Amino acid sequence: MVKCTFAGQTIFPFAPESLRVREQKNAKMKTKKSEKTKLIRKVTVRFKVQEYNLINTSFKRTTKRKLSEYIRFVLLEKPVTVYTRDKTIDDLMAQFLLLKNELSAIGSNFNQAVKRLHTMDKPAEVKPWLLVNEKHKENFFLKVAEINQKIAQITSVWLQE
Repeated sequence: MVKCTFAGQTIFPFAPESLRVREQKNAKMKTKKSEKTKLIRKVTVRFKVQEYNLINTSFKRTTKRKLSEYIRFVLLEKPVTVYTRDKTIDDLMAQFLLLKNELSAIGSNFNQAVKRLHTMDKPAEVKPWLLVNEKHKENFFLKVAEINQKIAQITSVWLQE
């Protein structure tokens, strides 16, 4: 095995793959440990319940994983990425979920009707079944028209913005 040293790092170009991977992991671990040791001073702060709740709700809207990291960024006036939610998109998603559930129910009913139709052997059984399912067919077309109307309404609201 050939051992090379470059800028204080040991490199094994001809070493087995597992050794090279282990070397890279060790190098990453050293950098993570050195980053952690940079935080050497501890400051304890006490908040009122209302203040803490305000800070915590602001923290939950950010991309930061730890509250201490968020507080550090705010105190040092560094930029903090905040998640924003659009109310119209939330409403849109709720309406689409309702439409999806309705379509699922309609599809299930249709599937059951087709299975029932396939189990019928005699034409005399089919005729009364067709009369009964005419109501279901009308209901189906009403729901489809309602869904089309809702989609048109959502589209018009979406395109206005």
